[in-house]
Amino acid sequence: MFSRRHLTLLTDFGERDGYVGILKGAIAKIEPSLAVTDITHDIPPQDILAARFCLANAYPFFPKETVHIAVVDPGVGTSRRGVAIQLEDGFLIGPDNGIFDGVLRQHQDKILAAVELTEVKYWRTPEPSQTFHARDIFATVGAHVATGVRVDRLGTAIDPESLTRLSLSDAQWQENRLTGVIQYCDRFGNLISNIASDELIGKSWHVEAASREIPQGESYMDAKEQEVVAIASRHGWLELAAYQHSAQERLGLKVGDELTVVVS
Repeated sequence: MFSRRHLTLLTDFGERDGYVGILKGAIAKIEPSLAVTDITHDIPPQDILAARFCLANAYPFFPKETVHIAVVDPGVGTSRRGVAIQLEDGFLIGPDNGIFDGVLRQHQDKILAAVELTEVKYWRTPEPSQTFHARDIFATVGAHVATGVRVDRLGTAIDPESLTRLSLSDAQWQENRLTGVIQYCDRFGNLISNIASDELIGKSWHVEAASREIPQGESYMDAKEQEVVAIASRHGWLELAAYQHSAQERLGLKVGDELTVVVS
């Protein structure tokens, strides 16, 4: 007997206007018993990079075969594709605009199928709103997948290599220096880089960023005597933090800015 899959939602809709509730209503119309987890709806409006990070960060913590519906969609109503992607351990449904780039980089060898969503019988309506594909396409398609509909029935197969990727470069070693970029800033002002914490295990190092030398630390408390500290964080990425303060404000860095780890 088929066991219904878990669903998640990630959007930039916020909680004020009722859009999230509408998505859940569209899902419930397909199958009222489906369990839905909100990853977040507080992505800054149209911030695909932030959505990319939050989805990739959350993805490993959900059960196998979870269906992830992610919608931060400044191109809604244009020719950008809607897609469904099946991985060995989960499903991704949403706009093909780079929002899935973080998950795909981490699971490139686990992609089983990818389709453009063209089969309208799995949509809420064959004439979807030009401004609300989240409701009329992605939520209902996700609900169908959660109830057992195969991905290859949802539309036209596409080459996974054609899926949109973002231009965020990978961290690069040059001798004893590892250079990366800030990929996300959380609500506390912690600056999270694209330098994997695993790269630094067992090494002595410091960070150069914003014309400063930032010391290595083990926890946020280590920043009490230092203005900013660099931590191999819970996200699995190198993070710049300030104790009870915003590292972003103290350093003036933003997403895309460079930082360099110098190994002693």
